[in-house]
Amino acid sequence: MSEINYTSARPSRASTATEITVMLLIMALVVLLVSHLPGDVFHPGSKSFILAVGLIGVWRYSWWAVQAVRSVWYNRRMFPRLRAAADLAGAQETPDALYILCTSFRIETEVTFAVYDALIRDAARYGVPTTIFAAIADRSDVDIIDQVMDEHGWPDNISIRYMFQKGDGKRSAMAEVLRAISRCMPTSRSLLVSMDGDIRIEPGTLERSLSFFLAQEDLGAITTNNNAVVIGDDATKEWYDLRYAQRHLVMSSTSVSQRLLVLTGRYSAFRADLATRDDFIELVENDHVEHWRFGNFKFLSGDDKSTWYWLLKNRWKMLYLPDVYVTGFEELPERNRFFKSTQDLMRRWFGNMLRTNGRAIELGPKPMGWFTWWSLVDQRLSMWTTLIGPTIAILLTLFVRPSFIFAYLLWILMTRGVTSLVLAAQRGRWSPLWVPMLYYNQLSGAILKTYVSFRFNRQKWSRQGISAGEPDDPRAVRRQRLGGHLIHALYFGALVFVLAVAGGVMAPADRLSVAAMTGEEPASAENAPHGDSYWLALTLTDTPLNGEVQLPSGRFHLDDSFPERVATLDRIRADGWRGFGDAEQPTRLSVDPGMAERISAAGDTLASAGHLACQSDSPCELQVADHKIHLTELELSLAQAPRKDDETLAQNGR
Repeated sequence: MSEINYTSARPSRASTATEITVMLLIMALVVLLVSHLPGDVFHPGSKSFILAVGLIGVWRYSWWAVQAVRSVWYNRRMFPRLRAAADLAGAQETPDALYILCTSFRIETEVTFAVYDALIRDAARYGVPTTIFAAIADRSDVDIIDQVMDEHGWPDNISIRYMFQKGDGKRSAMAEVLRAISRCMPTSRSLLVSMDGDIRIEPGTLERSLSFFLAQEDLGAITTNNNAVVIGDDATKEWYDLRYAQRHLVMSSTSVSQRLLVLTGRYSAFRADLATRDDFIELVENDHVEHWRFGNFKFLSGDDKSTWYWLLKNRWKMLYLPDVYVTGFEELPERNRFFKSTQDLMRRWFGNMLRTNGRAIELGPKPMGWFTWWSLVDQRLSMWTTLIGPTIAILLTLFVRPSFIFAYLLWILMTRGVTSLVLAAQRGRWSPLWVPMLYYNQLSGAILKTYVSFRFNRQKWSRQGISAGEPDDPRAVRRQRLGGHLIHALYFGALVFVLAVAGGVMAPADRLSVAAMTGEEPASAENAPHGDSYWLALTLTDTPLNGEVQLPSGRFHLDDSFPERVATLDRIRADGWRGFGDAEQPTRLSVDPGMAERISAAGDTLASAGHLACQSDSPCELQVADHKIHLTELELSLAQAPRKDDETLAQNGR
């Protein structure tokens, strides 16, 4: 890590060679998919695929487009006015006191020096009486911070207080500091900055961010834009930058309503008199949830969600400042294991989100507005709707037509390509790595969110090596985990079932299907309004594409109305009919003379032969509506035309 100058390091970017390589690979994949895309993928029969993937995609991306438009409006029209008002207020007055809470846990010496060097320099420049509470875990941090103060000549407006953490998480350290600040008797004009110990602020950050409180008396908190200096490979660098680009868009959008979905712990500022209230401190220290399956359990991390929830519940406004950047020094928990590390981080982030999301939704739209409230609801919906596209694509590829996977891959490249360009327009840069990473983040994120939603009591903080949320009794732990697995499987199984039916992969069981499964002869069609030809025609469309319909044992009548029945079908999906295949309980078809001309085997028609035995090694063929239906394990016989006097007697009998 010594090769990085942390005091001046700029945001990390992937190398040009990596970006060119990825771009060429994407272009080659597009050419390959287009050139090998089968023509039947756009056949009218693909409507189930288009319906499932296209309509859900339209819904999801229309909501995302609304977020993007609101983001542009905020950055170009709304925020410049807010910035002008804040600058004017900041030129006329300053806070009467500033308190800075900086928490760190075993952070590299070079990082700690760079963080406090930038912080003390900016606080000295700001000139407001400032008290820095350094919540640290190691005595060596004291020496580093004292050295920084020495280099800056111990500015008159800055004092340092050290508080050693207990090692049980960030929440207890924050609560202790907030109580210490409350003893300083902050006023309504006092402000608090809460930041992590691996965040380097840029020159002018304090002045440019805190002036918003002076311009808006009903503003409870602000948070800023982020950059990252990443210790890791090119994929890790772009993964972090993509997340910050997505964060910028959503934060800007929700700021139109002067509310946010989270107050980032990296750097956020509050009114000190709010942050030192007893119920605020209690929520930070002992935030918990009562759950019907997990009972009462305390939150380990996610303090930024707790502070956000308190402000939201008490109807304080929140703002995102897109023109103020802070730089985080980021490193994956396991640098050489990209997928495992990113999923571990996302699991912790999503767990914090889901643990607070439900109770925020219960507040209703009144304290936050309809848009913010629906954004919270959408967090719950999106983790399931995101899974619809890949699930239906896999089902259709496996059971209907393999070419669907080509269309779905093209859909992914097109939609994520456009999405990445929209993000780039607001972020000010673009990387081809964003295209595959967008899909990775969305798919793995949805899978992790659904996983965590049934197990969100399980918490782990990799940096501090602590975990919480589960009972002490191993048997209770096993019961809870088993319950989570079963409920998760039930929900996902229901999703797959609905998509299989909606996509035409599966059809609900009908009279014929039940009879085929049980081996029983279906009820006689004599009293049915349509006869056997009606339901036999329906079997041709009620099956997976090119599949085979299993007929039950018994004797059925195929009359001359069969072609008319087939003509009313939307499409023919079945490739053939197969009889029951039991010599003692065979499947027999009695065929009217008009239909017998359409059935042939080895050059003979049923009309000429009078009887045909259709076997697996010598199937028969039924020609209907430009389709050939293969017949196997069936006994076919020519039905005798009823005599005229029989028809008259039958009519008189009715």
